[in-house]
Amino acid sequence: MNQQPLPGASTVLTMGILSIVGTLICCGPFGAIFSIIGLVKAKTANQLYQQSPESYTDYSNVKTGKILSYVGLGLALVSLVLFILYFGLIIAAITTGELSREF
Repeated sequence: MNQQPLPGASTVLTMGILSIVGTLICCGPFGAIFSIIGLVKAKTANQLYQQSPESYTDYSNVKTGKILSYVGLGLALVSLVLFILYFGLIIAAITTGELSREF
């Protein structure tokens, strides 16, 4: 039987890696976008693999990319919560007068 690479397996892995890197280096929304794309691609690749598993290789890339996408999404959500808390504390300090200057 002639096996071929699973279509989308490398894309899922790439999006999973980009979701983590995008969240940690740049900002959370980019990581969330990449992780959602990775999860959607993983779903379609998984459905294709389940139809005929003997025809495809590289299914481990789909599983790894899916895990990395979940980790990237989690990091993006944590960074979003920290972002909200950070600016919420700054706004609370400004409105209560804690950060006001007297000239």
